[in-house]
Amino acid sequence: MPHWSVYTGRSEPHDGIDDLPAPPPWRAFDGGPALPPPHDGDDATAVSPDRVHRAKSYVAGEESVRLVNAALCLRRPLLVTGPPGTGKSSLAYAVARELRLGPVLRWNITSRSSLADGLYQYDPLSRLYAARGQEGPGGVEDHLRLGPLGTALLPYDRPRALLVDEIDKSDLDLPNDLLNVLEEGQYEIPELVRAARHSGDGAAEVLADGTDTPVVVRRGRVRCRAFPFVVLTSNGEREFPPAFLRRCVRLKLRRPGRDQLTHIVRAHLDPPNGDADRLISRFLERAAGGELATDQLLNALYLTGVAGLDAESRDDLAEQLMPYLSAAADGDGF
Repeated sequence: MPHWSVYTGRSEPHDGIDDLPAPPPWRAFDGGPALPPPHDGDDATAVSPDRVHRAKSYVAGEESVRLVNAALCLRRPLLVTGPPGTGKSSLAYAVARELRLGPVLRWNITSRSSLADGLYQYDPLSRLYAARGQEGPGGVEDHLRLGPLGTALLPYDRPRALLVDEIDKSDLDLPNDLLNVLEEGQYEIPELVRAARHSGDGAAEVLADGTDTPVVVRRGRVRCRAFPFVVLTSNGEREFPPAFLRRCVRLKLRRPGRDQLTHIVRAHLDPPNGDADRLISRFLERAAGGELATDQLLNALYLTGVAGLDAESRDDLAEQLMPYLSAAADGDGF
């Protein structure tokens, strides 16, 4: 492995991110002063048990490990494509856990998502209502919270992990809008830029995504220090602009074969029930048509293992379960 391969895919947390080489000269950022990375147990940043389990049990292939390290070293976003159930979103959680990058910042994309949604949310109505109260309006920052993208670009000592999920569902402009911000590694908050004209040092304390701990933004400008580890997932439902693709490291995940499925089952169910090999074979036959995701196999194995049925009844139950059960709303099953 190259000396810059800090991500191993072995699910053991370590501080190898500190050994990452200096960025290319064209991808060096100097935002500051530096912020320490948050920890999974801090404040409101603790992640759900489901995500913790998926991060611990994720089985990364050799190509995934190689391209994750390339994205980390080049300070470029990682565009992960593949059918549902291949672990696209789980990859971000696995990398964040192993490299101790703190809780993953997650931005779920819809057709209505805009760049502003990811950067910050400002509520002018709440400020208006506060101005009518007896306590006074407070500052602009009291009615503003950074979004997941805006938080990821804060000047942390270590990169934050940002998951931009299902970017292929966005409108046509979002990929290029997002590209511009990620290229520059910085953005402005116009409301704070205006407010800074009337303050001394221009410092404002705002809330970051996923926490109630404020961070200082000076003169309304945010610039990253350690470029975030950005994972963009796509189900392949649309084409992206060439300029966007050129600036991403691209990883295409495929449906797992028998060996990888066996590793996945053992990682999730230790030990797996005695029907595992037979159900994996039947799953592969059914999945060849593209209708099944890995989490459906895991659900079927779990329930047939705890149901207390005879072999024939377990087979019948598995056949009924695999087409319908899905543990994750986004379909990424391991």
